[in-house]
Amino acid sequence: MKFTQTAIPDVVIIEPAVFGDARGWFMESFNLPKFVAGLAEFGLPAPRPFVQDNHSCSQAGVLRGLHFQRTPHAQGKLVRVTKGRAFDVAVDIRSGSPTFGRWVGVELTAANNKQLWLPEGFAHGFVALEDDTHFLYKTTDVYAKDCEGSIAWNDPDIGIRWPLDGLKVHLAAKDEQAPCLKHANL
Repeated sequence: MKFTQTAIPDVVIIEPAVFGDARGWFMESFNLPKFVAGLAEFGLPAPRPFVQDNHSCSQAGVLRGLHFQRTPHAQGKLVRVTKGRAFDVAVDIRSGSPTFGRWVGVELTAANNKQLWLPEGFAHGFVALEDDTHFLYKTTDVYAKDCEGSIAWNDPDIGIRWPLDGLKVHLAAKDEQAPCLKHANL
């Protein structure tokens, strides 16, 4: 596995080794000892254990986010795409962080096998770049409705450059009504 820090050092891109031949291919999508060791190389702590797996399917232009969970159910997430393409975004919402309000984004595809690690304290969102995009993620805590929060996907103070390429954005009602970061209940 190859680990690469992003412009926000706590957010890490993980690229599993893929072994292929005439029969097809094999990859180890998750290995706890390698995951912890890869984070440790950057001086990052091991996350709490993963306790929930989620899987969504979206059509092109569906934008989910920016979502987060407050303590005591804050979630770290390890995310990947198994079919299709998505642009995935992490926004630092940790009070007092030197990168507070900054974002990083990476294209995750079934072809590139990249994964993104977002520790607790980040808002998360993605836009499906093609139909039938399957998005999987592990979380370090279970979903708790009373702890969920959201931030406007198009908050001008954050300034995410979504690669929409003419796609019409489709949002859930809760995402249409999400406040900007400066008004969010973090």
